[in-house]
Amino acid sequence: MYCKNCGEPMHENQAICIKCGVKVGKGTNFCANCGASLPSGADVCMNCGVAVKKPGSDLAGQDKIVMILVCLFLGGLGIHNFIMGETKKGIFKIIMSFCCGIGEILALIDLVRIAMDTYVVNPEKLI
Repeated sequence: MYCKNCGEPMHENQAICIKCGVKVGKGTNFCANCGASLPSGADVCMNCGVAVKKPGSDLAGQDKIVMILVCLFLGGLGIHNFIMGETKKGIFKIIMSFCCGIGEILALIDLVRIAMDTYVVNPEKLI
């Protein structure tokens, strides 16, 4: 494992890079798999062929703050799911809101996952 900010080798249990002090997983200058430098905007490391995760790609390219606000105010109706391209999930939340009243609970779970950067949009499900 390598620091994505400075390219320094790191141990798997490190929380920050000792050389530059950046949190693990942050940065876009170097490949985390092989440590090779990456050109700006690269999708794949040309040295090892591993896909490079771009910042903000977990929310289908949407801004995190906007998605938190939409989820907070309109999440019970699944509007944030429609914005991120998860149409089936959005329809499911609308049905759950009207039939069982649990759409807000599901939206609260999504809100926490979006805020903690653990919400991942499945690109295969985007319509």
